[in-house]
Amino acid sequence: MNLVACIGAGNVGRAWAIVFARAGCEVTLYDSAAGAVEQHALPAIQQSLRDLAAAGWVDDAAAILARIHATDSLPSAVCGATYVQESVKEDLATKRAVFAQLGQHAPPETILASSTSAIPGSQFLDAAAQAERCLVAHPVNPPYLIPLVEVCPAPFTTPAVVDRCTEFLRRVGQQPILVRREVPGFILNRLQFTLVAEALHLVGEGYCEPDDIDKVLKHGLAMRWAFIGPFEVAHLNATGGFAGFIDNLGDMMRTLARDAKTDYNWGPELVAAIHHELAKKTPVEQIAPRQAWRDRRIMALRTHLADAADRLGE
Repeated sequence: MNLVACIGAGNVGRAWAIVFARAGCEVTLYDSAAGAVEQHALPAIQQSLRDLAAAGWVDDAAAILARIHATDSLPSAVCGATYVQESVKEDLATKRAVFAQLGQHAPPETILASSTSAIPGSQFLDAAAQAERCLVAHPVNPPYLIPLVEVCPAPFTTPAVVDRCTEFLRRVGQQPILVRREVPGFILNRLQFTLVAEALHLVGEGYCEPDDIDKVLKHGLAMRWAFIGPFEVAHLNATGGFAGFIDNLGDMMRTLARDAKTDYNWGPELVAAIHHELAKKTPVEQIAPRQAWRDRRIMALRTHLADAADRLGE
């Protein structure tokens, strides 16, 4: 699968284009908004590639950029493509309309994958002809730096398509996991949004300030989560391993779970107050350079983790 189409050229779509082009694929990038690819996506891709090259993550940024081609037509984008990654806005009607077009214009053997963050694929993938070749491949943004992809088939997706998609994603440098049954939000966002919802509750009820929440993650949880997950954290935090952790703290976990407010009724005032605090540090017009800073920090972290793994023989 060396010819890939990326449908939607926003933050996620253009990041996917880098993933595929970096792996040697020819990529066609399409967006329904006039000028979105040439005026916004390609310059942003060029800047991201400069940052990757400066960090030593790619050898030839110009060659990668040359493999990404703009088009102003969805049919021309998918003509001859062997893999399509849809990354349009998170709206059910829009996605159904796009997949209807993809099913009409993409070759019959083409895998059609969606980047949807939360919508179960069975709600829109069946708009495509031969829907058995459709599935969700949900990335973490930006996927050229964060390799996790949640592969989630719809009930009508064939196992062979799941296998082909998973193999392809590994080949282009990603780390796919299989979501075995559809669940809204898949795995990552169910964990992420649950944490953010409780964070809104803690700030909204005056237990702490927004910056305190970020510090808890940066200087606490994320220190371990950067290289081991929460189950292994628990396993290593008790002499008796995970079973011992639950023996010691299981009752407290259940109590705190009942007390948490993941369905906290946050309103516009709380959103505005948190936004105000964040915007003092990063004004909205400075988000793009802050994103670039974030990406450079992710590169540095991944380099450190890879070096540590090599030294430990992992």
